[in-house]
Amino acid sequence: MSASLTTVLLTGASSGIGLAVAKRLATRPERYRLIATARKESLAAMREEVRGAMVEHHVLDLLDEAACHALMETIAQRHGGVDILINNAGVSYRTVVEHLQRDDEQRQMITNFFAPLLLMRLALPYMRQRRAGRIINVSSVGGMMAMPTMGIYSASKFALEGISESLWYEMRPWGVHVSLVQPGFVKSDSFQRVLLSHTAEQVMRDQSSYYNYYLHMGLFIEKLMRRASTTPEKVAATVLHLMEREGPPLRVPVGIDAHFFGVLRRWLPRGMYHRLLYAFLPGIQRWGTGWREKKADSPGNGGDVTR
Repeated sequence: MSASLTTVLLTGASSGIGLAVAKRLATRPERYRLIATARKESLAAMREEVRGAMVEHHVLDLLDEAACHALMETIAQRHGGVDILINNAGVSYRTVVEHLQRDDEQRQMITNFFAPLLLMRLALPYMRQRRAGRIINVSSVGGMMAMPTMGIYSASKFALEGISESLWYEMRPWGVHVSLVQPGFVKSDSFQRVLLSHTAEQVMRDQSSYYNYYLHMGLFIEKLMRRASTTPEKVAATVLHLMEREGPPLRVPVGIDAHFFGVLRRWLPRGMYHRLLYAFLPGIQRWGTGWREKKADSPGNGGDVTR
């Protein structure tokens, strides 16, 4: 690292885990120069939350490839390059595969995979030249297992995990460390920012076809996030530990649930693992039909209401 300050590029610094990491780094101006990024609409709020003598605030839309190149060029000119890259920004779609649309797929994959990959590619020449550097990619328990209605999100995290694992091998001879942080459910209100495709929104309004999938999975995830013991601050502490730890590992699960699902997937026979998870899906007995299609089974017609 630099003899003076370590330059850290952090994406998605305006909320959640990113904000928690940014606040911690901002309190250590003697060691870290923080390049904190957020989308244009979130920049003002980030400026208020993240302040420090060695903090730079930058607008960055990860969907804009030219903006990613421009930011990395600015950092190279001002500070030589990025010493530590933390790919934290992300979005999440809750949509069954049938309801995905190309715009949704592209936004999900660019934000969670292709943009982080681009930033890694741009940061690596400087790190290789110095034979030092760290790349920390914030993944998810969704990167080790997939859930219904979250397929495209998991696909983006699976891809991030795959490229990070490959990069871990490639960079070891150059002294560059690559790590994946895998939080489980984090206590926050981020479930309120989950995106739906246009078709999924229509189904929720009409209460048809996959309605029960969205209803029960949405309530299930909200409950788990509200009750989660893992906080953004706990994940941030893990990220900082990886920044300073000698010989950091490739994968670091955070939270009891992340450890549990990791063990479950490793040790259970694959067929048993999938059957077990399927059996515990919320409201699974009501899947396969929509609200409108079950109207005839309402209590007034001698049946049960499907909710």
